[in-house]
Amino acid sequence: MEVETKLMDSVTMLTPHGRIDTASAGEFEKALNAVIAGGNKKIVVIFASVDYISSAGLRVLLLVGKRLKVTKGCIALSDMADRILEVFKISGFDKILTICTSADEAKNAVA
Repeated sequence: MEVETKLMDSVTMLTPHGRIDTASAGEFEKALNAVIAGGNKKIVVIFASVDYISSAGLRVLLLVGKRLKVTKGCIALSDMADRILEVFKISGFDKILTICTSADEAKNAVA
């Protein structure tokens, strides 16, 4: 799995590519934690290039979301394919995490 990271204004935009599953969740978590360790607490994860997410990936997002909430930060997710969005809805994560239709909308949600 590859994770592109780009800073736009004060928001870090992460774009993971491929699958977020048991094998890649650790790498995904490291990328998110590196952003937080670098002092940025406004994060957008763009899911346009994600074709699968497992419970391991959901767990990473939940842990990072909780960590950010404690430090007055926030995370928003965007650009999900219908099949990915369905996983978030079935698991109830759409009620826990901010999910937006576009990266711009997500950026505004965390700004």
